[in-house]
Amino acid sequence: MTAVLPEAESPPAALQFVLEAEHLARRFGDRVAVADLSVQIAPGGIYGLLGPNGAGKTTAIRMMCGLLRRDGGSVLVGGEPVSARSTTAKHWIGFVPQDVALYPDLSAAENLRFFGRLYGLRGDLLDQRVMDVLELIDLADRGRDRVESFSGGMKRRLNIGAALLHRPRLLVLDEPTVGVDPQSRHSLLDSVGRFRAEGMAVLYTTHYMEEAERVCDRVGIIDHGRLIAEGTRRELVAQVAGQDRIDLVASGDLAALAAGCRSIDGITGSSIGEGEVHLLARDGHQLVPRVFEAAERVKVAVKSVEIVEPDLEAVFLHLTGTALRE
Repeated sequence: MTAVLPEAESPPAALQFVLEAEHLARRFGDRVAVADLSVQIAPGGIYGLLGPNGAGKTTAIRMMCGLLRRDGGSVLVGGEPVSARSTTAKHWIGFVPQDVALYPDLSAAENLRFFGRLYGLRGDLLDQRVMDVLELIDLADRGRDRVESFSGGMKRRLNIGAALLHRPRLLVLDEPTVGVDPQSRHSLLDSVGRFRAEGMAVLYTTHYMEEAERVCDRVGIIDHGRLIAEGTRRELVAQVAGQDRIDLVASGDLAALAAGCRSIDGITGSSIGEGEVHLLARDGHQLVPRVFEAAERVKVAVKSVEIVEPDLEAVFLHLTGTALRE
């Protein structure tokens, strides 16, 4: 891939953060979707908002982009306030929604030209931006092909390309790898890493722990609309230092097994997934025999057991008592 990312507009020299979201709040009736959430991203930073489906990630970023009314809090992008009616701040945002937003009966280039015109691009400048973006997302040889013929991963790349045409300061990616194959996911994550090198700030939401660990400088863990922890991977994992995650694949009454394991001295957390039980334990290797004894008492058949080093999923389990993949 020979093209480089079109440079984002340079923020003022004194600007410390591209995105400053403070104390965001949103309710839907009696349900609190987001409560007192604050996020800051510096130029060139990649911030991961990590949490399970339904945690409030999409609601939060829609408020940050001015697409959803806030019940409380404030948002600045490039030092400019973001609201439903703001134009300057929104021009500095490239938003990639969770659902692919493309016209399937148009070609890749025609889609990009359409979105480029919405950003006010015209003539030779628009043509050059379309060529640059197609090269960047590795679709230069498919520019004339209709999007309906594309794979899921190609559509995702084109969707991101549409958000880069106007050279945003802040790129917002909402679950960008959902529904794509492993090869396309790898390509997309590599692309996100290149955005950092070009000085663009990136807000990345995901419920895949390994993605947050791979591409993000800082991670905010969100659950039930609240930011429950924030920091670098090293800082977050330090919260569960000295503990292991024990993953059991089993069949039977898994709730009974989880409850039985919680009574074992040294087990500090447990949760249930689909056919799995996840435990957080001090010195997990020593506790495995007692876990098997607990399984035998409740007549649960353990098919496999894996002990892994602490990671962001272990942090989430420690903080919430549930596994991130739930």
